[in-house]
Amino acid sequence: MTTTAQAERPAVRKNPPGAARGPRRRTGRIHRVGLPYLLLLPALLLELLVHLVPMVIGIVMSFKELTQFYIRDWGAAPWSALDNYQVSVDFDAPVGEALLHSFLVTIAFTVLSVGLCWLIGTAAAVFMQDSFRGRGLLRALFLVPYALPVYAAVITWVFMFQHDNGLVNHVLHDQLGLTDKPSFWLIGDNSFIALLTVSVWKGWPFAFLIVMAGLQNIPGELYEAAALDGAGVWQQIRRITLPSLRPVNQVLVLVLFLWTFNDFNTPFVLFGRTAPEAADLISVHIYQASFVTWNFGTGSAMSVLLLLFLLLVTGGYLALTSRGRRKAS
Repeated sequence: MTTTAQAERPAVRKNPPGAARGPRRRTGRIHRVGLPYLLLLPALLLELLVHLVPMVIGIVMSFKELTQFYIRDWGAAPWSALDNYQVSVDFDAPVGEALLHSFLVTIAFTVLSVGLCWLIGTAAAVFMQDSFRGRGLLRALFLVPYALPVYAAVITWVFMFQHDNGLVNHVLHDQLGLTDKPSFWLIGDNSFIALLTVSVWKGWPFAFLIVMAGLQNIPGELYEAAALDGAGVWQQIRRITLPSLRPVNQVLVLVLFLWTFNDFNTPFVLFGRTAPEAADLISVHIYQASFVTWNFGTGSAMSVLLLLFLLLVTGGYLALTSRGRRKAS
């Protein structure tokens, strides 16, 4: 009878594994794929509002004859096509000649500032690797220029560079006797040295911080093996430290270059609205062309040219560094 009952019982059809949970799995996969984009949405919206929209407006303004007469309604300014760009790159005319001079000054300032920041920061980071009494205090003191607000730091240097009662002239002229007379640091040719000094003082702690973090990833066994093989300190730095820091230095140099080339706060606080000719950085020059002469069309064209230059330099630098990494691997 048991066999007959089992035979009369209808066969239960089993679903393949995961068939009932198919839609649920598909929904979970959609959530996993869409969650990163959902989390990035606030940052993308802020980037759109803060950077992309003003960038597009600036590009549109560069094609308009936008002067002080159209500030109330800049959309009514007449189109000038490429006239603003032609004026900016006409190096035989006063506007183009001044822009070229500012560009060359900015190139020299950026190369010197980035090089000195990297050199001082790397040397300090290598020196701080060894344990000694007071190392933590020195690390904290080294980061003070980077932690200070830009205005507070630069305005202090303004007082130090004063001609009559500044600390720089007091030390160089009164105490050390290195100069025949007190120097003018905020005007004339010395303004470039003053600007470079403030930029390096303010920027090298960042290089120190990044290089010091990169040094933590170098195994200590490499230095011990090199010391056993008779390698000195300079050979260890050349053969171990610098090659191991190559990826860190590639990013560091690019970031320092972009920050220094676009630096506006330091020269503006140091010199005011009109920088000396020897320290006429392109960021301040574009500000003067836009907000001092009230020619916003020409200033916008200069800004677009600066953006294109930085994009070309960044793209070329990344291409060269990536090619070097592929050859090394």
